[in-house]
Amino acid sequence: MVACLISLPAMAEVFTYIDAQGNRVFTDQPGTRNAKRVPLATSNRMSANPSAAPMTAAKNQANPLFHYDMLRVLVPDPDATIRSTAGELIVSVTSEPGLQQGHRYRLLLDGQPTAEPGPSPVFALSNIDRGSHHLSVEILDERGRTVERTANQPFHMLRISLAQKRQVKPCILTDYGQRPECPLKDKPEEESSFWR
Repeated sequence: MVACLISLPAMAEVFTYIDAQGNRVFTDQPGTRNAKRVPLATSNRMSANPSAAPMTAAKNQANPLFHYDMLRVLVPDPDATIRSTAGELIVSVTSEPGLQQGHRYRLLLDGQPTAEPGPSPVFALSNIDRGSHHLSVEILDERGRTVERTANQPFHMLRISLAQKRQVKPCILTDYGQRPECPLKDKPEEESSFWR
């Protein structure tokens, strides 16, 4: 019955009555068996030329985001301790399947992008502060939407200061001017010889 109502023209009137078996009947004939007019609410109407926005939404639904089976940081290992005086670190990531056309990797250090997204799975970082940090990597599509993202992976940067290096390996006379932690201004005076 409802399907019949929907298929009726928008301006048609609908009437209803109870038949001899006690069933409710709908009709478009007003003079049938004391039929009463059914008030119809105004219907939602759609333009014959829908705007581009609904079409775009339908296109996006037809083109869902690509799904990667696996995305992870290969290097450094989780919870690794990195020893570097300059705070340097090479990060390597991998995905399965490989990076799709138009997609790019973006590395995040403590939640902040380290550089512009790109196709390379290797990132060189420098001057990272000593202490604990978190790495994560994202894959972005051609529109800049995040397709995949890893969880935060901790690592620890151990930067040895020049003073600490000097304590580990004390300076000898030939080191002054050669090792940064042994500046010339700290070089002891050479002993004078009596045989000159």
